[in-house]
This record gives sequence, C-alpha cells and structure tokens, in this order.
Amino acid sequence: MSINQLAQNIINEREARNWSQAELARKVKMDNTVVNKIEKGNRKVSSDELQEFAKAFNISMDQLAGNSNLKEDNRLAWQDLGMAYGGRIPDELKDMYRAIAEEYVKKHPESLKHGPTKK
Repeated sequence: MSINQLAQNIINEREARNWSQAELARKVKMDNTVVNKIEKGNRKVSSDELQEFAKAFNISMDQLAGNSNLKEDNRLAWQDLGMAYGGRIPDELKDMYRAIAEEYVKKHPESLKHGPTKK
C-alpha cells in the first residue's frame, strides 16, 4: 500500500465520523501537526501508530490499510462470531433486540453514518 492510499483511508475514516484533525490527534495521542503530515502523505505511519488509528476508528489495521483480502464489505457476520441461533434472531426476541438497537442509536447517532451492513 502506498503512503498516499493510507493517508486517504485515514482521511475517509476521520471524515466519516465528522472528526476534525485535532480531534483525531487527541484520540491517537499525537500532535495535530503530525496527523496533518500523515494525511498529506508527507510522513510514514509506524505499525504502532497504525494500530492507534485503527483503534480510534474501531476497525482493524487491515481495513485501515486497505487490505483487499478481506470480505467485500469488511464487516463480520453474526456467524463469524459464533453467535447463538446461528446468527439468526428468533421471532420471540426480535422486539427486544430492536428496542436495544433503537436505544443504542439514540445514544450513538453517529453509528448510522456508516450505512447498513451488506448481505
């Protein structure tokens, strides 16, 4: 991966969350000027720094680096997690899970900015 592609991925992830460079810098414990240089492609990112960026964005380092060997939508399915019921929610639990999801979205509206999971 080129430094410019990683820089663009960092920008895309930051902008998807409506974070400023300064906000991202605080989250990854870096000086704002360093984040600016990284986003401009003027500075390489160490593996430790890549890990901090991925952690801040709550994605894997592979996703942030643009690893094309991942699933097309880069998301885990319930089955990947070994979830109960084979990843299918029984009808009698759907209302409860819906209420939990709605409460979560009320508290974390930014979670909707990433769009629905592809099937």
